[in-house]
This record gives sequence, C-alpha cells and structure tokens, in this order.
Amino acid sequence: MNRADRIIAAVKLQIGNRSKPFTSEEAYEIVMSLQQPAVFWSMASDWPALQWTVENLSWILDEKPIRFRLGSKKTETAFPLFENHCSFLEASMMQFLSWSQGLSDAVLGPFSSYPYSEFWAYADYKYIAMLFEDKKEHFKDVVWSDFGFPGRDGKDSTLWIGTEGANTPCHLDCYGCNLVLQVQGRKRWHLFPPEDTSFLYPTRIPYEESSIFSKVNIANPDFKMFPEFIKARPHLVTLHPGQVLFIPRHWWHYVESLDPLTVSINSWIELDVDDEARVGEAITRATVCALKSVENLSSMDSWLNPTEVEATTHDVNLHYLNLAVQACLHKHKGDCSERTLRSDVSNELSFLSTAKKIKFNEDKTSSDTNAQDDDCNVKEHESRKFRIPFGDNLTPVLPRSQRNSLEECETAAHNFKDIPLTQSLPSQCYSKSICHEEHSASVESNEIPCDAPVPSTSTSPLEISTNDLLDCLVHPDVIALVTQLLLKKQSIAS
Repeated sequence: MNRADRIIAAVKLQIGNRSKPFTSEEAYEIVMSLQQPAVFWSMASDWPALQWTVENLSWILDEKPIRFRLGSKKTETAFPLFENHCSFLEASMMQFLSWSQGLSDAVLGPFSSYPYSEFWAYADYKYIAMLFEDKKEHFKDVVWSDFGFPGRDGKDSTLWIGTEGANTPCHLDCYGCNLVLQVQGRKRWHLFPPEDTSFLYPTRIPYEESSIFSKVNIANPDFKMFPEFIKARPHLVTLHPGQVLFIPRHWWHYVESLDPLTVSINSWIELDVDDEARVGEAITRATVCALKSVENLSSMDSWLNPTEVEATTHDVNLHYLNLAVQACLHKHKGDCSERTLRSDVSNELSFLSTAKKIKFNEDKTSSDTNAQDDDCNVKEHESRKFRIPFGDNLTPVLPRSQRNSLEECETAAHNFKDIPLTQSLPSQCYSKSICHEEHSASVESNEIPCDAPVPSTSTSPLEISTNDLLDCLVHPDVIALVTQLLLKKQSIAS
C-alpha cells in the first residue's frame, strides 16, 4: 500500500457515523425538486475522495498515461478556445505535478515543450471507471448515495484535473442534471438559465454528441459580434473544496480553474425526459454528419470535437435515430414496469458511445438500476410542491447580486475554506455587471464602458456557409419542434 492509499484508508476509518445536514432521502428530494443551481455544504466533508489531491493521485495512478488538453494563457479572441483548437499530450500525473511545480525539464516528459508560464493544462472528462480500472477499491471513495442514489460511486463519475486558467467552453448538456464535488483548489462557474439560450448564440460546431456550445467567449465577450449576449443573466459561484454544486438540466455553464491546481469529481444524473432528448440528439447527429461529410475532407478536424471518435455514416445515424425513437415511444406507451425494454434499447445505442456520451451508456447495474427506479418518480416530483430548505447548508445561486451578502461571503471565505463564494451578477446586462462588480474576478478583460450603447450588427452581406445553415437547422428550438413532429408521426404509424 503506497502513501496515498494509506492516507485514504485512514480517512475511511475516521468517517464513522458523522451526521449530515440532510439525509439521503432529503438530499434526493432536494435534487429532484431544484430548478436553479445550488451549493450543498458539508454533505461530502467526510468523503475519502476529498483526499484525491494531485499529489495523492500521482501516487495512486503512478505512471499511468493520462491525456491532457493544453491552451495558451494569453489567448484573447472573440471566440471560445474549443477543444479542436487545443494541443494534446499524454503524460503521467507525476509529470503533470512536476510541471506545475516548475521542476526541471528532465522530469517533465512531454510537458517540457509547453512552458508553464504560457500554458494551462486540463485532464477533463476522465472516467474514473477507466482511470482506476486496476484500483477499483477507490470507487467507494465517492459516495453519491449520500444524495439518494444508492450504488452510485466513483465508477459512475468523472474526474477533472487542471491548472490555473484551465477552462471548459460555455455549453449545455443535453442529458440529465449534474452534481459536482470540488476536491482541490477553487473553480468559478458562470451559469446561465435555459431561457438565455438565444442570447448565447448556440452552435453544434464543433460537433459533440450531447453538448451544445455557445459561440460567445464568456471570458472576453465581443458585443459587436454577439450583441444579444448583453441580455444574458449570468449566475456566478466560486466552488471551494468539500462543496457540491448542483446544476439543473439544460443550464449553460462556463467553468474556469482559479488556483494553481484544481481537482473536481462529477456525476451526470439521468432523467426521465432524456429519452426524448436522445431523439433530438439523433436528429442532430444525422443532420450535421450529412451536411459536413460532403464538404472538403480536409475540414474534418475543424468540425468534429476530439471527444468524437469519427463521423458516423448516414445508415448508422438512421439506425441510431430509429433506436432512440423506439425507446421514447415505449416510454410514452408503457409505464415503469417496461423499463427493462427501454434499458435494452439504450444498451444497443452504446455502439455509438464517445468519450463523453458514455456517461449514459455504462453497465446498467447497481446505480443505473436505481436510476431507472428514480426515473419513475421524476413526474411525481415535478407535480408535488416541495419547499427547498435553503439556509446554512444549502445556498442558492441567485439571479441578482447583493453587495452586502457578497462582501460578507468573501470575508468569510478567507477564514473558512469550506464556505463558498456564491455570487450572481445583475440581470440588467452582462457588460454593466463586469463594470460594477469590482470584487468579482470573473471577466476583467472587457473594456466596454458601462454606459456604452449596445453595438449594432454589421449590415454587410455575408456568404452563407454550411455552419451558418446548421446553426439554423439544428438550433435547439428547431430540433425540439422536429422531435415532436417525428414522434407524433411515428406514434400514429405504430
């Protein structure tokens, strides 16, 4: 047993029966009822996974090669730094740790070609089931059962490890809701409600199944190019170690690492409505692949996200669409007793799994079986009134900034590492929020004065590209409408 394993084993022995602010049943009720982001305090304070610091992980994972995404710290453009424009390398966790500590090139391996002062690195979307395939005893270090999901642990979770400046482009996840545990360092989350979708200029290029990206560079917004973004209503929260953030379904989020080293663990919770969302994703895949595949093959890398293995053929995409429709119609016709058939269809979809989509196509045992049981209760939660117990142990991420509360929270954060800095910006406009919130470290590069008028868009004619056409054809609103039309047609036919 190495040093890190001994530390984690000692923590497990100390857990005992520590009290939680909410029982697992209460936490589940809260998660299924919340319609806005919120931070749970003290629900994971005794999880062994909180010992998964980069240093300890370097001992646990030893020389295991891990893929890192790298980006320039100095890049400031109107567009986000999407993954297909990043550099990638494979290195061990020890080499990553040495690089972040500024050690000599001799121990950095592939990182020696990327000066730490110029680049950030991110090991994102790392599935613990794969990363710890020969260390399965650590699956139990992650205890999502505390939130009412029995059997859900590390094997149903994803690991995120980065340096200061590492970020995830603004996007929404098409499936489920999200629980995120902060393990090491701090991360700032910029969240936007689903109603802000049109202000975020959604796009499916680069294409990644289950993700809709925003064209706006949240860290450096260009209001001339994206004037509607000024109407967006950002909610900001800085997540500290030991805290768990809940992100509701279809909330947009841009995430950035604030400290030299950060570690997070998340789990996507499948919802009953995801059956219909899969039909929409199948329509999107078929449309995007059909139009982009006929373009110059040299452009392939520019439209397919690195998480996608390859562009699938039209026959494969139609097969995927038929399976998704079949699963959705069976759900509408039947009840929870027919979930076995739906599970079989879902498993058959796994042939299209990508690095990210695997979150909903894993082995349907233990936690997934419980998740299917949970699906049957979603509509009950939607119709039943439940008062969310906001207070010291559950903090909402509100749509308006309150100066006094913000200052108090920041002062407390200096004294207590497990108190979150929860902040949301004024809903009036995004540019004004940047000017007035001097305590926020969110977007300091914007130079638009607070009283500046909203810039108008250019009226010069532009040639319509395939991507422009796709932005209309696979816009979330259009896909939602086509999904309903297709399901109605197939329902009548069956």
